[in-house]
Amino acid sequence: MKTLRNLGVSIVAASALFGATTAMAEACETITLGAAISLTGKYATNGVHAKNGYEYAFQKIKEAGGVKIDGKCYNFSTIYYDDESKGDRGATLAERLINQDGVQYMLGPYSSGLTKAIAPVTEQYKIPMVEAEGASRSLFNKGYKYLFAVLSTSEQYLASAVALAAEQAEKEGKDPSSVKVAIAVENDPFSLDIRAGVLDDAEKFGMKVVLDEKLPRDLSDMSAILTKVKLLKPDVLIVSGHSKGAATAVRQIGEQRISTPMIAVTHCEAADVVGNFGKAANDILCSTQWAETLSYEDELFGTAAEYEAGFKEAFPEYTNKTVPYQVAQASAAVYVFKDAFERAGTLDKEAVRDAIAATELDTFYGKIKFSEAGNNIAKPMVLRQIQDGKYNVVAPSKFASHKLNWPRKAQ
Repeated sequence: MKTLRNLGVSIVAASALFGATTAMAEACETITLGAAISLTGKYATNGVHAKNGYEYAFQKIKEAGGVKIDGKCYNFSTIYYDDESKGDRGATLAERLINQDGVQYMLGPYSSGLTKAIAPVTEQYKIPMVEAEGASRSLFNKGYKYLFAVLSTSEQYLASAVALAAEQAEKEGKDPSSVKVAIAVENDPFSLDIRAGVLDDAEKFGMKVVLDEKLPRDLSDMSAILTKVKLLKPDVLIVSGHSKGAATAVRQIGEQRISTPMIAVTHCEAADVVGNFGKAANDILCSTQWAETLSYEDELFGTAAEYEAGFKEAFPEYTNKTVPYQVAQASAAVYVFKDAFERAGTLDKEAVRDAIAATELDTFYGKIKFSEAGNNIAKPMVLRQIQDGKYNVVAPSKFASHKLNWPRKAQ
């Protein structure tokens, strides 16, 4: 009876605490953010991933008691518009968010191209924008003062694959200059920057680029390029075309039984190449901004592994998938806003802008520190390899959880 009585007291106490927490959340005021995001069109897959990452962060912040500013608490509310994966529409929607909806702070769209379309608008109106999905280095040479990006810039994405190929050549007693490289990328700012990074690294090692092609505009067929790959027999094949390009590449690489020893692709997780193409994805290298096995953590989300578990609980549709890094970095962008508002101690957008610029934040996603140009200079990229259907970190070596499978075998 005593145990039951104590249990009853505990339940009442817990209920009171839950009620107080709920009441506190309801009593919080609102900070409205704006976001033009790709919910339809060719970037819709990653647009939805980014939106889900934003929403998860909003919920975690609310559960933790909101954003604390000058003795008051605030929760984030967001106005979303679908940019349909079109830059001109994104710019128009940014104008609408600012001039009609009165938004004073923005989250970024998906892709470098759409971020490039929106950035002049937010800059014109002096609206701080923390973005998570535009990695092109060309975004950070315009002198923008209100644009900040939590992710590593795009030239870093697959350059590490070139260094890894050089390392493997040396292990086999060969000169890295003997390595032949093939490149196939989308004709967009992000992928062109990836190409530039790969070309720079290939030149550094004296490697020969035997193929340098642009993917078709609709990203639906690269069979002609892969026919050339078969003839030229490169040691490394680099492919970048966002989620649709990744899906096309992995599917057709499997169909044509391409036996290139190393294949490195962007957006593997977002395209769910394992779930969609099974064994055809094995041993492919995938660049990633973040992985759940990395030893990053913070007070809000916990460790990288805890973030992944919590997100999957909130979004069960990801239960049997690897959480794409696009999700994680979207949450990180929201966390930067929370941290900046609290350090600024005000809703004044200039003070918030200055607080964002001064960010030095350890997060589950990695360290975030902005250069004067607005890009994150504190977080490295890593490479994962799909090994028996799992994404395992294989490079750089200090982050590696598994050894590289080399050479890759045609599946």
